[in-house]
Amino acid sequence: MPDQPATYFLETLGCPKNQVDSDKLEGTLAADGLTSTARAEDADVVVVNTCAFIDEARQESIETILDLSARRREGARLVVTGCLAERHGAELAAELPEIDQIAGFGTAVAGATAAVPVTLGPTRRAPDFDLLNLPRPASARPWAYVKIAEGCDRACGFCAIPSFRGPQRSRTIDQILAEVDQLGAREIVLVAQDLAAYGRDQGAGERSIVPLVRSVAERVDRTRLLYLYPSDLTDELVDTICATGVPYFDLSLQHVSPPLLRRMRRWGSGEKFAERIATIRDREPDAAFRSNFIVGYPGETESDHDQLLAFVEQAQLDWCGFFAYSEEDGTYAASLDGVVRPSLRDDRLAELGELQDTITSTRRDELIGRLVEVLVDEQGTGRTHREAPEIDGIVSVPHDLEVGGIHSLKVTGSMGPDLSAAPMVAATPHEVST
Repeated sequence: MPDQPATYFLETLGCPKNQVDSDKLEGTLAADGLTSTARAEDADVVVVNTCAFIDEARQESIETILDLSARRREGARLVVTGCLAERHGAELAAELPEIDQIAGFGTAVAGATAAVPVTLGPTRRAPDFDLLNLPRPASARPWAYVKIAEGCDRACGFCAIPSFRGPQRSRTIDQILAEVDQLGAREIVLVAQDLAAYGRDQGAGERSIVPLVRSVAERVDRTRLLYLYPSDLTDELVDTICATGVPYFDLSLQHVSPPLLRRMRRWGSGEKFAERIATIRDREPDAAFRSNFIVGYPGETESDHDQLLAFVEQAQLDWCGFFAYSEEDGTYAASLDGVVRPSLRDDRLAELGELQDTITSTRRDELIGRLVEVLVDEQGTGRTHREAPEIDGIVSVPHDLEVGGIHSLKVTGSMGPDLSAAPMVAATPHEVST
């Protein structure tokens, strides 16, 4: 790569955890003297932080690589990093000569002559170049993701993440809080592959996530947690989440049929999930819920699908995503029989999506007339505790409300997943007298 190229362009694909990785890379690039540019056409180095979780994500990553390669100016270098680079680096090198460098997690893309991987493989040893604990720029938005751990110790049948992210490796609370303080955000969104398992690899026991959440909540106005494994959602953790003022529960359920969950190597059942959700709602009626479900997993029967439909109708979750099963090399599920026909899988996806769209729209309609606390993310757009950034709906607000402010507003309307809200209008003397 050229010595100290002047500008870089960074494209991030995939989940919030990838966004955190990109923020860390931006901090490294800035420390090496590079400046960012808003257009790939103007950059000396074009970096793509890829996703490889499912087949659709891999295809999007490849399409983005080819698009940015076509758009870059003459002499600019194209660097591919992230999950796709780590998991399928050899294939990318063979099939895409457009790529100038394929860098595994943690490679110093600004000027490295050799890759320095941050992945852990079969051990929990901290890597030489530790992407997880690199500094990052202050948040340009009123909110920020903070990754509290890397890797995962679970063995879900459909997931390949442990094979290339390694086993779980938690950061210390001090490291996390230092990053929270440096970001300067009003809302911190804690993310990890297995959030509630935070600290177990450090011998901290099953409840170490609780003191972390409490410590973060002392520093910021809002603390939000994403990706909670349902069996780890203890009463203490529920109470701690509610006490932050953001009773938002993102539960990783994946399905509700007990036989299918066993084939997924997952815990739970629709009955257990529904009971837990009801208990939380009894404690906090304003709690918001999100989950995701896999459709078309090997062996999924019509009965399994009917159970999922019934659960979605009963649970009335605020937000729900449905994803087509994607076979991943090296996973347990790749060896299972009972492959679901793609056309049948797609019909099931459409049926579930239509049902959830109606539920979400109805739950949003029920908020009309309510007084809500809105954090303004950007001019004219904000969120209540019910909406995670970049994932859920938004709240349209007056453009004169300050960005970064938290305002008490009245919900005035809804359209699908989105709301509109405005300040309460004080009653005139005439209105009071009548």
